[in-house]
Amino acid sequence: MAPKKANAAFMKPMKISDELAEVVGKGPMPRSEVVKKLWVYIKDKGLQDSKNKRNINADANLKAVFGGKGTVTMFEMTSLVSKHLS
Repeated sequence: MAPKKANAAFMKPMKISDELAEVVGKGPMPRSEVVKKLWVYIKDKGLQDSKNKRNINADANLKAVFGGKGTVTMFEMTSLVSKHLS
């Protein structure tokens, strides 16, 4: 049996919006790398809510990515970030 291949679409380098580039750096980069860098940014800045770890409290840069929202859930974050990838 052949080894399972990684999802090619997930690994495809994507164009990153200017707003998202402020957080994760200039693209293109695969979605998986964007998510990784996003979490590094969130952890470095202490933006994960201390009481509810599923919530992210946005700073000015993340607010631009999150469409002006101050707090988003992890699940909401992935769909909001998708809008900045093409």
